[in-house]
Amino acid sequence: MTNEFWNWWQHLPERLDPVIIEIGFFKLQYYGLMYLVAFGLTYALVLYRIRREDGFTLTSAQVEALTTAMIVGVILGGRLGYVLFYNIGYYLRHPLEIFLPFSFGEGIQFTGISGMSYHGGLIGVIIAAVVYGRRNGVAFLEIADLYGPAVPLGYTFGRIGNFINGELYGRVTDLPVGMVFPMAPTPERRHPSQLYEALLEGILCFIVLWLPRKRIRTRGAMLSLYLVSYGAARFFVEFFRQPDAHLGFVMFRFTAGQLLCALMILSGVLSYVYLKKTGAPPVHEIGA
Repeated sequence: MTNEFWNWWQHLPERLDPVIIEIGFFKLQYYGLMYLVAFGLTYALVLYRIRREDGFTLTSAQVEALTTAMIVGVILGGRLGYVLFYNIGYYLRHPLEIFLPFSFGEGIQFTGISGMSYHGGLIGVIIAAVVYGRRNGVAFLEIADLYGPAVPLGYTFGRIGNFINGELYGRVTDLPVGMVFPMAPTPERRHPSQLYEALLEGILCFIVLWLPRKRIRTRGAMLSLYLVSYGAARFFVEFFRQPDAHLGFVMFRFTAGQLLCALMILSGVLSYVYLKKTGAPPVHEIGA
């Protein structure tokens, strides 16, 4: 029975079809569906907070508009972040491919838009939140405290989408937990790093942020805790994730993702120290 389970587990990616429905050029994939689930779940959790927890000034209509702005920010930021952080040389030579789903190298070929950066998406979300806040008189730190604990659970579904797609697989391993990914350059078993990320960046970070959300008194501290917790989780998982082929290890044995996560952690620590010194009041009172 044990051997049968591990055989099933190790070859699971080969049995998964990332496409739900395909009609002509139209494809409905699990990856896109998982993103919709992630956005919808975050939206629902934020609505739950403004309705059940005191201290937040945003209305349901404002949350809807703000969430829409953030979705645009994460998509644009994620795409531009990938271009700038991971493949700037290629896109300087092929600028039309940044936002157009075609390859123009050997004729015109439909390729879809591939390549998104989490860190670029984070920057895009922050910019969207700042712009919305200034236009609507809502403090950015309130937005950060409101959305911070809700966001990580959505990552779980995004990473499951990566797993079903067979992308972002891990490094080669002899451990039985390793899987054979058809898109990998070699048939060796590899760490299912997408599932590691779903557990650590998604579920674990959600628990770390959600449970103490009413006890943290420093306004804006949820953003600091988010930056540190996600940065640490992603930094650890990167040791199991296969580095981008065109980048490899960019400094010693660290990947580009790890360097960006190190900056996240540092930003989280410094922002918390700053917030504690400024003595900003809490968004909500204990016991409210």
